[in-house]
Amino acid sequence: MRTLVLADSEVGTNNSVSDTTLRVIGAASALGHPVDLLVFDTASAAAATQIGGVARVLCASAGDADTLAPETVAAQLQALAPQYSTLLAAHRALGRSALPRAAALSAGAFLADVIALREGAQFVRGLYAGSVVATVASATSCTFATVRSTSFAPVPAVGGAAEIVELAPLAPFARTRLIERRAAEQSGQDLGSARVVIAGGRGLASPDNMTRLGKLADTLGAALGASRAAVDAGYAPNAAQVGQTGRSVAPDVYVAFGISGAIQHLAGMKDSKFIVAVNKDPDAPIFSVADVGLVGDLFDVVGALETRVAEPRA
Repeated sequence: MRTLVLADSEVGTNNSVSDTTLRVIGAASALGHPVDLLVFDTASAAAATQIGGVARVLCASAGDADTLAPETVAAQLQALAPQYSTLLAAHRALGRSALPRAAALSAGAFLADVIALREGAQFVRGLYAGSVVATVASATSCTFATVRSTSFAPVPAVGGAAEIVELAPLAPFARTRLIERRAAEQSGQDLGSARVVIAGGRGLASPDNMTRLGKLADTLGAALGASRAAVDAGYAPNAAQVGQTGRSVAPDVYVAFGISGAIQHLAGMKDSKFIVAVNKDPDAPIFSVADVGLVGDLFDVVGALETRVAEPRA
């Protein structure tokens, strides 16, 4: 039995494989089977051969990787499915679109947003906004799953010696085509892969205060996140939203300022390794998942942090 990982469409610097893909490979390694990597970007294939834990790099050709339709990717996965017991991808746009299609075409099972994998084709995932954690066993010969990449450690980007296997060219799906791509503006660290996330909620009370929190995040080398309430109020862009209807993150440190902790928000960040919450309401639900909770005025805490980081280092 083997495991196939679909490389994320995001490419790192110098055509390197993205951190997201390295984390999905780390997830695949937990199954204990040889891991192959499927790439549609031939420029990054050479870098992919250096990834630790990858046995083969399958290089597919179906047109420009940036304009691949999910149907095209699904057709390629369907063609490869008989060789694998498990096919994994990051729980991002490409994986969420292509893997369900491929599973339907291959009569295989599909599971979304997996947070842990165990031997014996067992997958751990959250249900009901994360209030229930279920271990699901797949009974099909081939299982397709998207994984929450931030829940897994990345494998080393170097040290491997995988072989490249060129796949037969695949005709692109012609009935769907990309008209335009609009990327949300982003500054500082990427929210999905940042080791530290500083997030603000409705308690910030204004867009200016969210901008202030963003500057603090930049100074600390952290990514800026926001609750849905803050996004709906216009304090932060949609791309910064953390929660059930936003991004799911699991950084080493998550610091929440003025976020009450609705279950929908907790579903997107409660897997963080260490959670710090600052809120003036001692009964705020965020404190139920926080490792450190501070009841007080968030602006006093932000001001103290700004003063601390501005001090010259010895």
